[in-house]
Amino acid sequence: MTRLRLEGSILKRADFLKKVFFSGALASGIAIACKKESENKIGILGPLGPLEGIIGGTCNSADVTSAPACALIPEETKGPYPLDLSSNSSYFRQDITEGKTGIPLTLVLTIENVNNSCSPITNARVDVWHCDKDGYYSGYKETGYLGTKDYAADTFCRGIQLTDSAGMVTFTTIYPGWYSGRITHIHFQVYLNNGLVATSQIAFPEDITKTVYTTSLYSTHGQNTSVSGNCADSILGNSAADLSQELCTVIEDTSNGGYIASLYVGIAN
Repeated sequence: MTRLRLEGSILKRADFLKKVFFSGALASGIAIACKKESENKIGILGPLGPLEGIIGGTCNSADVTSAPACALIPEETKGPYPLDLSSNSSYFRQDITEGKTGIPLTLVLTIENVNNSCSPITNARVDVWHCDKDGYYSGYKETGYLGTKDYAADTFCRGIQLTDSAGMVTFTTIYPGWYSGRITHIHFQVYLNNGLVATSQIAFPEDITKTVYTTSLYSTHGQNTSVSGNCADSILGNSAADLSQELCTVIEDTSNGGYIASLYVGIAN
């Protein structure tokens, strides 16, 4: 399988899909590699108190290169904001915005079996969750830059899907914002036969994130002043090799004024 890595770049969607077609990649044509998190902990202050993570700053952005073509996604901490929605079938959904405003983001995840030449895995359950444009998570009462918000009864920016015959799921959401102590990211978990097999996070290209945060929807909160970049993140910046697997490839989606991001997730099945 041929994969395209476009480190931190933006291509017009039509140009990108044309490149993918001629390279023999999947028709979806959106490639991302992302990696994992460690289980070590340090006291990073977040909206609800200490965050789980590792001491960052060990990676050098100049050393972040293309991720391996077929690699196992390493385990990461699920962080302080998990919420199990699997008991309610209504959360098996593609659109997870629930009316939240933000720049549109289409997230494409492809689940693959590293023990079988990264062939696609069908019917894998994929859970995703992330904060809204202002840095708040649904399912929790938090204090952030807009003060205390009680979203304990909400489920925005969370969803579940089962992979199709190509091993893919597609979520319609918004570009995540940020909260103190963490860089922009999306959480996800993968289940096979109702058993959890992977927990990880997705990092975003810094130049695209900075562009998003200058737009009118995000400019009030502005740029992330708590973490200087992916390599300084307490979780995603533990090594250049890790970040190479965690870093999304993002392309511009001119059809809706947003972006398309994608991730290949290697699972030992």
